[in-house]
Formats: sequence, structure tokens, C-alpha cells
Amino acid sequence: MAYNEKLANRVREELASFPTLEEQTKRGGLSFRIDHKLVVHVKDDELMIRCEKEMTDELSGRPGARPYVMKGRQVMKGWLLIDPVGTSRQADLTDWLIITLAATARAKTTRKRAK
Repeated sequence: MAYNEKLANRVREELASFPTLEEQTKRGGLSFRIDHKLVVHVKDDELMIRCEKEMTDELSGRPGARPYVMKGRQVMKGWLLIDPVGTSRQADLTDWLIITLAATARAKTTRKRAK
């Protein structure tokens, strides 16, 4: 299983009101973008979300949350992984999506690299 379809559907329902919502399967999961910016990535039973860099440590103390570690070595400030403990209740999922939507709204749009 590349991603939990039930979790992806819950995210999809929460983000459905955004007219620029796009979905893309990549990196073994499902990414949700708004205005061409990554908002949330669902992989297996977890979410990868964006947050404010200065909030990474504080938010990673919440149930089910931990910092995103790239290639097992480098903590990526501004990104969190949320396991099923952090998304089991709909209210918790909604809270995480509010956090990532606020951080995404302030983030720069990434440009596609030329091949």
C-alpha cells in the first residue's frame, strides 16, 4: 500500500473547497497542492505537512507528530510527519490541516526545474 486511501479521502474532503486543489501521486504517496504549493503528502498511514520553521520543535511535541528527517540525517525545519495517533480524530486532522494551510499560504511557490 503506497498510501492509506481512507486518510487521503479525509484530507480530500477537508480541502475540497479550494478551487486550485491538485492531486499528484509521487514518492510512493499522494500529494495535495494548492496554488502549485505542496500542502500535505499522504504516504502509508502518515501525513507530511508544512509548518512554520520556528514552530517545528513545539509542534513535534504534540501526539503523533515528529520532525521530518531527510535521508535519515538532516531534520527539515518547517516539515512534520504525523502518524495515525495524530489523525485518528477528525478534529485533530482538521487542526493539522489548518496549520499546514497557514504555513503554505506564506510559502513561496516552487518552480518546476527544467529537465
